[in-house]
Amino acid sequence: MLEITSEGPGLYEFTAQVTGWCADQDIADGLLTLYIAHTSASLTIQENADPDVLHDIEVFFRQLVSRDPGLYRHGAEGPDDMPAHIRSLLTSTSLSIPVTGGRPVLGTWQGIYLYEHRDQPHRRCIHLHLSGE
Repeated sequence: MLEITSEGPGLYEFTAQVTGWCADQDIADGLLTLYIAHTSASLTIQENADPDVLHDIEVFFRQLVSRDPGLYRHGAEGPDDMPAHIRSLLTSTSLSIPVTGGRPVLGTWQGIYLYEHRDQPHRRCIHLHLSGE
């Protein structure tokens, strides 16, 4: 399990931690599964070369999912919680990535990200499972 601490909404790359974890396993080729055990954050593979991409994704999601608390019944955990649940619903809580030669197979500009949807800092738990030979 990896723990990633967020500082609020946005995308947090943790490709290096995943690559290091895979290298420590005794499996050269297989399938890596990542799973985030939260309902207000998600996982994604996204470009890691131009930070404007990450900025534009966050701007898009702020427009797509309203933060108007008048739209939602659920508000017990604050006005950012229900929009965070909707964002998580629209993205992914798990990823499957092939592993070859003990390394995740990613494209040249791809990185693995935690996508935090809440306003306050959170410690997120990401479970990793690698199966293969």
